Amino acid sequence: MGNIKLIHTYGDIISLENLLEAWKEFVCGKRHRKDVQEFESRLMDNILTLHMELTTKSYRHSKYESFKISDPKPRDIHKASVRDRLLHHALCRILYPFFDKTFIADSYSCRLGKGTHRANNRFQKCAYHVSKNNTKTCWVLKCDIRKFFSSIDQKILLQIFQKRISDPDIVWLASEIVGSFRPTGFGIGLPLGNLTSQLFVNTYMNEFDQFVKHRLKIKQYIRYADDFVVFSRDRVWLEDILLQMKYFLLRNLKLQMHPDKVFIKTLASGVDFLGWVHFPDHRVLRTATKRRMFRNVETKGDKKEVIQSYLGLLKYGNAWRLMERIEIGTGFREARR
Repeated sequence: MGNIKLIHTYGDIISLENLLEAWKEFVCGKRHRKDVQEFESRLMDNILTLHMELTTKSYRHSKYESFKISDPKPRDIHKASVRDRLLHHALCRILYPFFDKTFIADSYSCRLGKGTHRANNRFQKCAYHVSKNNTKTCWVLKCDIRKFFSSIDQKILLQIFQKRISDPDIVWLASEIVGSFRPTGFGIGLPLGNLTSQLFVNTYMNEFDQFVKHRLKIKQYIRYADDFVVFSRDRVWLEDILLQMKYFLLRNLKLQMHPDKVFIKTLASGVDFLGWVHFPDHRVLRTATKRRMFRNVETKGDKKEVIQSYLGLLKYGNAWRLMERIEIGTGFREARR
């Protein structure tokens, strides 16, 4: 990881070419929105102005629009302006490929070629390996970080950033984006909704990932955002490394595990991870996920893409009866004939 160097410069990020390419990515599926239409009506003028502000470093990030969603639990979302979100895309276009090379293979959130399906498949492989194809007892340590996004320490994040990025102008830009979010006024937290936040939290948690893989030397470890699991045939060993993990997170990243969402249990008893409950030879959809799915099917069942999305999800587990119920209930099976 230490030999990887960023070959791009601040000038590459703020170039008109990169800003225009970032616009093409950003605008996909958003052209019907009023704020996007207003920005696009004077697109070149707006991009040239942004480019000039970045060149002279007179750029200042705008305030956020905040609102709540249920996904399924209530979340506070902070939406940046179109101008700022365009810049987020421009920054990530250059920095994501660089930082992604420094991440461990078993980090699955917000990364190309990763995602929940691959994380769940990796879960199955780790379980098979540790249990020796289900002939030994497999214990699983499951952890969740408390108030993840709202607990990120901005100062620590930027210190991590500076270790990897030598260009002071890129560091300045990252600082401007990170520091634009101050819900408490104390430099804590990242906004849910920023594309840059996805990259920044993975960069932040990569410190923990490297500790787990290289200091604790744990091979069977999977992380997706603030959820992670460790597999072992030794429960006492898991209890020991849990203490070491808690200490590292608190001392180095100022993060705490959720007291009600940390447990050690056998795979045979069922382990809830990323929407599925995993068992030694199969996995079933989490009850809460199932209920939410059927509510959405009832309210949006006339939308073909919604049905296809859920059917695509269900094929990854033991859920053929659920698939059949959705197909028959919505008439989707008949429509395909």
